Amino acid sequence: MRIGTGRHRRNRTLSIAAAVALSSGAGGVYLGLSTDGASAAGATVTVSSTAELESAVKNAAAGGVIQVRAGTYYPTATLKSTANGTSSARITLQAYGGEKVRIDGSKLPAGSWLTGIHGDYWTVQNLTFQNSPAQGFVVTSSVGGIFRNLVTARNGDSGFTLRGDGTSHNLVQNLDSYLNYDPAAHGRNVDGLAIKFGSGTGNRITGARLYDNADDGLDLWQFSTPVTIEHTWAFGNGRNRWKDSAFEGNGNGFKLGGGGASVAHVVTNNAAWDNDLHGFTENSNTGAILLNRNTAYANARTGFSFATGKARLAGNLAVGNKGALSKLGPSAVSAANNWDSGISTPALKARDATTAYASRRADGGLPTTTFLAVTSTAIGSTMN
Repeated sequence: MRIGTGRHRRNRTLSIAAAVALSSGAGGVYLGLSTDGASAAGATVTVSSTAELESAVKNAAAGGVIQVRAGTYYPTATLKSTANGTSSARITLQAYGGEKVRIDGSKLPAGSWLTGIHGDYWTVQNLTFQNSPAQGFVVTSSVGGIFRNLVTARNGDSGFTLRGDGTSHNLVQNLDSYLNYDPAAHGRNVDGLAIKFGSGTGNRITGARLYDNADDGLDLWQFSTPVTIEHTWAFGNGRNRWKDSAFEGNGNGFKLGGGGASVAHVVTNNAAWDNDLHGFTENSNTGAILLNRNTAYANARTGFSFATGKARLAGNLAVGNKGALSKLGPSAVSAANNWDSGISTPALKARDATTAYASRRADGGLPTTTFLAVTSTAIGSTMN
């Protein structure tokens, strides 16, 4: 069946007869269609081919739901939409049921993003974006986005990016972003999650695993308004896994600024380990970054590097880093961290990270682990 759109009234349900017409295997049919080429608000469509997926994203409209059947899809141009949903009529792009969907950029022209969302009130969930020649998934100047249970892997630039002015009240939840690497720049620019070159309040990152990327796990370069980061792990970043003789990746776990921004980001209950540079760093951000109950373990340099700004650090734990536990400037405020006078270092329940790589829980949450978990109720990440 050729792609089209449906002019369905909002909340109209598709018939059981249409539903049973879904074909077997990795695909189905594109449901709720008409022939005029314009999406209708409130339509639910189920796609099973790359052409259908490309058209569905391009023609998305407020209230629409795009369900993608199991399989691997190979777009030949960036999946791009400028459509806006509303707070009461979101646009949803998701896997059908519990099926496994991979959107693969290996057939895109050089330099192309795999996916670009330039609209408000999108929900994108339960999908993998992989093998792009450039960025895997980019959200620009979006309001109210929900990006949940996604994987961005092996892309040629940052895995997941939020950027642009007017980027506000977005939630990135349970993202896995790993092995992203840009060969042209020798790993210099590729992060697991980048929130860069923009502004906007109310953005929140929770439950992410950002690992084995060429540059940093999380990078907040030139984002001029506070971002909240919680329950997120960044590990193994900055190591040359690609045998690049001119490799330039940095390897911070959490890079919390840079480029002249002075921003009080909020960083709570996260962990950084085995990164090739610092665990947590302000990167010359002079703002009053708040860091509470984070853990830096076995990083190649400093656990917490905040030498120039007004960071506020409390209840943080640094163990086994090859550099100092912390490097703090005169404007930083440090209390109840394990490097502060009179504060003891709690025991770690486990130092084997194997379980941190395990499959996520059924709801998409981080895997259960005792790695880096502590016996203290006041210091260090709870690792959940």
